[in-house]
Amino acid sequence: MKIAKIETGSIQIPLVTPFKTSLRTATHVDDILVRVTADTGETGFGEAPPTAVITGDTKGSIRAAIEEFIAPSLVGYDIEDLDGIMARLSSCIQKNTSAKAAVDMAIYDLYAKRLGLPLYKVLGGRSNTVETDITISVDTTSKMVSDSLKAVKDGFNILKVKVGKEGLKDVERIAKIREAVGPEIQIRVDANQGWNAKDAVRIITALEDRNLDIDLVEQPVPAHDLAGMKYVTERVYTPILADESVFTAEDAITIIQERAADLINIKLMKTGGIYQALKICSIAEIYGVECMMGCMLESKIAVSAGAHLAGAKGIITRADLDGPGLCSIDPYEGGPEYNAGTILLNETPGLGITHVPGFED
Repeated sequence: MKIAKIETGSIQIPLVTPFKTSLRTATHVDDILVRVTADTGETGFGEAPPTAVITGDTKGSIRAAIEEFIAPSLVGYDIEDLDGIMARLSSCIQKNTSAKAAVDMAIYDLYAKRLGLPLYKVLGGRSNTVETDITISVDTTSKMVSDSLKAVKDGFNILKVKVGKEGLKDVERIAKIREAVGPEIQIRVDANQGWNAKDAVRIITALEDRNLDIDLVEQPVPAHDLAGMKYVTERVYTPILADESVFTAEDAITIIQERAADLINIKLMKTGGIYQALKICSIAEIYGVECMMGCMLESKIAVSAGAHLAGAKGIITRADLDGPGLCSIDPYEGGPEYNAGTILLNETPGLGITHVPGFED
């Protein structure tokens, strides 16, 4: 089975409510899609969101990277030569990790179909279910409380609360959310690089002093400030999760060896796909550092690839794979089932997605 053609498309899906963080506001998933077709006629699908504030990728750069560099480099390769394909994917263009991730997951989709297995079984086969949190966007305290209560009513047991814009006021809004949802609901806090190191310690300590029982705090300081993140990690009890600070396996090694964070957030759009993400999993396993499987503002294709990896690897103990839950519609057919906070992975081959708008032929 050889790669015969790599094509791009696009998808735009309205969100249920605007997605707001300390970095940006979005009202739609507006992503580039990829279809890789083999000489047998079998197809694999991928997806890449243009998250310029984090990865530097735009819709134009993703399309150009795929159409002008990646596709010409990979056409003709045998799907079973994963190492050769991924070495070529990595070297044919620098950076452009989202474009690489979209092609990588489409190739893994094809590879699993070639084996006749769901992707999670190809990657390790640990579990066919994954529990995800759901994002509570930055907003007024009353709106965030209301959104949290709705999420719990809808069946989510884990909330990821976005903060990072108002300093110590974030403590009050989290306290109000905790009071509203009760002690049984797990709360994670994501500052999206919104604090400096000293403010982060002050805020997290205040959360601890009020016994708000926070599962973790994600990326409290700017991505480049590893010394600042280490400063925070050493001075609080709450686990610190490195997100924007970790793109590569080398980044993960540095974070772990410097003890700059307690946990690692793996996102396919940062790593450049599943192949590179597996390297981070292996490193984390060696050091005994637990990982979260995260996502950008993605729809079902890309999130399903992440979910299959999360289901495959025991070192991935947490998931932030709520993209489909934030979308107002599901335009695809097949794939995993998203039931509030529970993702049930498909038992059909590959990602299991059989229909993607724009690729009907």
